Amino acid sequence: MFPVMLLYALFASVFTIAKTGLDYAQPLFLVGSRMLFAGIIMLAYQFFCNRKEFTFKKEHFWRVFRLALFNIYLTNVFEFWGLKYLTSFKTCFIYSLSPFISAILSYFLFADKISLRKGFGLAIGFFGFLPILMCGSSSSEDLTGRILFLSWAEVAVIFAAISSVYGWILLKQLVSENGYSPFMANGLSMTLGGTMALFHSSISETWDPLPVSQMFPFLECALLLILVSNLICYNLYGYLLKRYSATFISFAGFTTPFFTALFGWFFLGEIVTWPFYLSAAIVLAGLYTFYQEELKQEIFQSKNRDWKAKEVFNNN
Repeated sequence: MFPVMLLYALFASVFTIAKTGLDYAQPLFLVGSRMLFAGIIMLAYQFFCNRKEFTFKKEHFWRVFRLALFNIYLTNVFEFWGLKYLTSFKTCFIYSLSPFISAILSYFLFADKISLRKGFGLAIGFFGFLPILMCGSSSSEDLTGRILFLSWAEVAVIFAAISSVYGWILLKQLVSENGYSPFMANGLSMTLGGTMALFHSSISETWDPLPVSQMFPFLECALLLILVSNLICYNLYGYLLKRYSATFISFAGFTTPFFTALFGWFFLGEIVTWPFYLSAAIVLAGLYTFYQEELKQEIFQSKNRDWKAKEVFNNN
């Protein structure tokens, strides 16, 4: 249980580090430089330590390009731009839409069935986001303007969550269908997506000589983001999937906004207001309802494995 909590505490720290980094660099440059550097490190590791899996076929370019576009460029550009105006815990909380978005995309893209119970959980979950979206605005996010009751900063993070989920689908296809290692697929997409973000930065942000106000704090935050997010979290996530079920790992992911709120309060002086707790309680109920069938199935399978193990032990 502790490694799972550690994983999501580290994921939460990414929002705190990124929020700090935005005080010293423009969003596009922070995204592009971090991703390009991380991608080069991953490709270099793949080339020197596991050259057999250092492969790329031109017929897979379109899928790799879409992975870079959605999972790296759009996800991080939308997220970091929104994070510049939102609190770190609100940005992270909006990311908690991911399990619901994943279910909806799977329904439309792969015709996956959604049971009545899961549909009810989806409805509760989406309703749970209303308090924090309608009542939790700050003066900084109001500067971005509004569309209905949402600020453009909130809309940007919602698009980031959608792009991220679609990116994970593309990554799974590259790994399971096209035979790429996760390191190779992520290295290619980070290098290409980081280049996209840097090009965007060069035409929209002020380079004098770089869009960075203080170099040392920027480098400190960028390196921490690469270490914690790109190198530790993704590998730890893969390791934990071998020990715990994907359902449990996904459900436990809802602890991330609470860790982010704690870090935001302690390190950034952010004030956590009551809409966060109200939304969290409702979304948690929605997630539990949504995952209830799978949780029951996993408990049954676990008991069945224990029963078979005892039977083998008694027979021996």
